[in-house]
Amino acid sequence: MRVFGIDCGTEFTGYGVVEVVTTPRETRLHALTSGAIRLNKKDRTAQRLAQVHTELSALLAQHAPDVVAIEEVFYSVNAKSALKLGQVRGVALLAAAQAGLEVAEYAPLSIKSAVVGYGLAKKEQVQFMVARLLGLDVVPEPADAADALAIAICHIHTAQTLAQQGADRSR
Repeated sequence: MRVFGIDCGTEFTGYGVVEVVTTPRETRLHALTSGAIRLNKKDRTAQRLAQVHTELSALLAQHAPDVVAIEEVFYSVNAKSALKLGQVRGVALLAAAQAGLEVAEYAPLSIKSAVVGYGLAKKEQVQFMVARLLGLDVVPEPADAADALAIAICHIHTAQTLAQQGADRSR
């Protein structure tokens, strides 16, 4: 399974691709790539959204994931920020849909719980655990890329758990 994780943001939209590698001796997670789409604050909203769409579409085509995992809308005190984030998220969902990919959505608490074991973990804790789970020598930078990898890991763990539950029920 290859999962493309997206961490939407109005300045940086993080992305990360994680693949499950299964050998006769073990199953492990392998990071194929990660990074962030950097948006220029001086550009108009429409230009920034077009950039996110273009770059995500190209990355999805390049990495051919089986599924896209994305963070659900984070409810903020600042409604204007939440609306801007929702626009970026909508463009990311559109890119996935145009690529014909299934999309899984996860709440921030679920993502942190799946990766760190604690839903209120700090960014540094998420970065550390992502590096540990993926066997990376350094923590992923920027933090948005680490978050995107965490979202992909969350989906893999969730899918494995659901598959195991299905197998247990069929016995």
